[in-house]
Amino acid sequence: MRGEYKVRGGKLVVVQVDEVDGRYANAHLSGDFFLEPDEALERINAGIDGVPTSASVAELTDAIRAALDEDVRMVGFDPQAVAIAARRAVGGAIGWDDLAFEVIGPRVMDPAMHVALDEVFPAELSSGARGPVLRFWDWDSPLVVIGSFQSVHNEIDADNAARYGIRVVRRITGGGAMFMEPGNCITYSLTVPGALVEGLSYEQSYAYLDDWVLGALAEVGIHAVYRPLNDIASDKGKIGGAAQRRLTDGTVLHHVTMSYDIDAEKMMQVLRIGREKLSDKGTRSANRRVDPMRSQTGLSRAELFRRFIAHFMGRYDAVESDYRPEELARARRLLDEKFTTEEWTRRVP
Repeated sequence: MRGEYKVRGGKLVVVQVDEVDGRYANAHLSGDFFLEPDEALERINAGIDGVPTSASVAELTDAIRAALDEDVRMVGFDPQAVAIAARRAVGGAIGWDDLAFEVIGPRVMDPAMHVALDEVFPAELSSGARGPVLRFWDWDSPLVVIGSFQSVHNEIDADNAARYGIRVVRRITGGGAMFMEPGNCITYSLTVPGALVEGLSYEQSYAYLDDWVLGALAEVGIHAVYRPLNDIASDKGKIGGAAQRRLTDGTVLHHVTMSYDIDAEKMMQVLRIGREKLSDKGTRSANRRVDPMRSQTGLSRAELFRRFIAHFMGRYDAVESDYRPEELARARRLLDEKFTTEEWTRRVP
């Protein structure tokens, strides 16, 4: 069996291994990494052999580390990378190429519906009703979507929100507020099995799950990088941010909002974010617009959607899909039972 893992910013790690009586056997590590001294390669192989194939990435990492002397130098990889590759070899962890995705393009609807659908789709994946899904949001009315643990009072100027007719909905992931008006952002949600990020820290998984969008941004002329913990930025400032939640069975919901053309003055009036936060979003004046995607690409928002979808589908095994009636019905029930209730919205006053 064979498993591969490409270290972000590092080298490719390949592990070939047998499974004998529920344990790793005959492990062979290879790759384009650097390792000193040479004999450390056999020590790593010996560290893998004999470990139960049910062991977690953390347990396997510890076994590999224990087999190495302090003088070993691993350049471009580390014991954890080897452990992830080994887990992938026996099917305990997977890579992008092991998955078949459904891609749902932007559908204009009440933006609160998209918040509710972010609870529906992970449940669908967990139950086996759906496979992994990438879906893009589009919406027809303004909304502020606050993070699961944010305070409504601390984040929102209620009077100005009411003046502009902007509702507030709390989502199920952490992170900061999303200021959404029709046409001002590009937002997508990715639902994947936990095995795709097994062994990765939250920080590593954020970058790993959004690596595709960095490639899509490069294709439209934006050189973007990931800045820990969850920001996507170019040399001209922040473009967007990510949020994530892992369900009890490991299923991962990961979503990103990137600024296309935001009314910064209105955002400043509705959100209590301060000038320092606004500067982080790419502008120093409340009278300017936050428009990194529009100004840096010169492309319409619709064209960016098209190109992002094409990039993802060209990179991975993916087919176009759509919402099912029962999924939309479940989301509407969740709106009534949870997301539009005062109990949920103000659970952190």
